[in-house]
Amino acid sequence: MKTNEPVSNIIKKEEDVKTYNRIKIIINIFDLVFNIIFITLLAFSGISQYILGHIEVYSQNPYIQFLLFLFVVGLIAALIDFPIDLYSSYFLEHRYGLSNQNIFNWLIERMKSLIVGVSLGIPVSLIFYYLLRISGDNWWLFFGIFVFIFAILLARIAPILIFPIFYKYKQLDNDALKERIFGIIKKYNIGIKGIYTFDMSKDTKKANAGFTGIGKSKRIIISDTLIDNFTLDEIEIIFAHELGHYIKRHIVKSIFFSGTIIFLSFYICGILYSKTISIYGLDHSYDIAAIPILFFYLSLFSLVLMPITNIISRRFEREADLFAIQLIGKNEPFISSMERLAELNLTDKEPNKIIEFLFYSHPSIKKRIEFGRNVII
Repeated sequence: MKTNEPVSNIIKKEEDVKTYNRIKIIINIFDLVFNIIFITLLAFSGISQYILGHIEVYSQNPYIQFLLFLFVVGLIAALIDFPIDLYSSYFLEHRYGLSNQNIFNWLIERMKSLIVGVSLGIPVSLIFYYLLRISGDNWWLFFGIFVFIFAILLARIAPILIFPIFYKYKQLDNDALKERIFGIIKKYNIGIKGIYTFDMSKDTKKANAGFTGIGKSKRIIISDTLIDNFTLDEIEIIFAHELGHYIKRHIVKSIFFSGTIIFLSFYICGILYSKTISIYGLDHSYDIAAIPILFFYLSLFSLVLMPITNIISRRFEREADLFAIQLIGKNEPFISSMERLAELNLTDKEPNKIIEFLFYSHPSIKKRIEFGRNVII
């Protein structure tokens, strides 16, 4: 922020940032509450039996019934959620000058997300239901193994097949920036596919960068908004932060931590599911009308675990910050990059402590800046 800017403008911007983030948090909490209420009604009110009764008229094949059931439930949830999604990701972003999309482009991006989600979701759903039918109470083990392998495969192919659906990627043509980045990479002998920029500006004024992919698909991506709005020193230290995640093996640790969570969630929720359906007098765990009970327990479990996963994520971010500052050997670019990110993304520098604990995967900008100032070079 310019130092000669009128105090009234500064105060107005700070108020706008607080209001924007408050609205986003309220919407996130509403979504969480809505999802819990929706899945609770679906699991315990008899709605599932009603939906299934109408689906059985069209097919007796259990797999087709299951897909039709998911389609109907998903359609109902999407129709209810659409107005909130439209407001939060389109109107609110425009209101605070963050979005570059028109309504047509917004709808196109939502349609792309839907197509990708359905394309991935159908085979995963069919495998889940198949394992539920043939494995009995051991479904959680086999499906957990499948999900773990699928997640690794997805991380491998996403930069090549999925990300380009949403953004155009091209090799970085900024020679000065390439020289700095390759200078850092050579120190650690990291093999990467390339350094790419992507047109994030077509959707938003926000900025981002990172490592994507694993194995041979590993690459560096930098948004055009980052290149256009940050200095070379700032981009270099942001890249160093992302490199810190790689060097500190946060990606690998996250994969195995997520895998542990997956197995634990499936195991515990599977036990609760089996006990509950027996209470309700349902015959089999693969009864389609009963499956929302399992989803109910999985939703609750993920909600309970969210603060724990965020604690671990914030720890990783702090380690990556320290790595970046010590690697570059300067505090100033880190501090100025945090200030610029906060300004560009309308980030609340000092959120409510409870909100930060529950919902933030990164430490607050204020904490990161204070940490950056205190790092001894």
